[in-house]
Amino acid sequence: MKVVLILILCATIYVPGITQQFSKTVYYETLKKGSLKEINDQLTIIDAATISDKDAFKGTLLMKKAGSVSVPKQKLDLFKSGRIKLETEIKNDSANTEFHFLRLIIQEHAPKTVKYSTNINSDVVIIRSNYKNLSVELQKIIMDYSQTSKYLKPLDIN
Repeated sequence: MKVVLILILCATIYVPGITQQFSKTVYYETLKKGSLKEINDQLTIIDAATISDKDAFKGTLLMKKAGSVSVPKQKLDLFKSGRIKLETEIKNDSANTEFHFLRLIIQEHAPKTVKYSTNINSDVVIIRSNYKNLSVELQKIIMDYSQTSKYLKPLDIN
């Protein structure tokens, strides 16, 4: 009986050919502390997902991935391509608070050499202003992030 239960559990964890669904909670955990493999897995999930704003999520992960590779040209290429994807999505939908949150996360941790920090204050204002209108899931993610953020403090978003 225990063997059957273990086999069923293993089958539900990973079944080749079955694609995982995009989960914001898993995505943000990967963005927070994901390994290169986890980032690549999330990129695969995003590519297969039917979400309309996948370029913002993909672009953010590409910029995060840039910090995990060792070849300088590859770092720069990944960061640039990710930045273009995210900035294009923000330009197309500047009212999307989550896009501003994604940009804040990257800008707050980007090396100074890439000069990607000019929108931090405006992103914080947008996030604070629209926080109560976001989904409960995204509110929790933002609140968790604010615990360690230099710019987005927990009291700012309550």
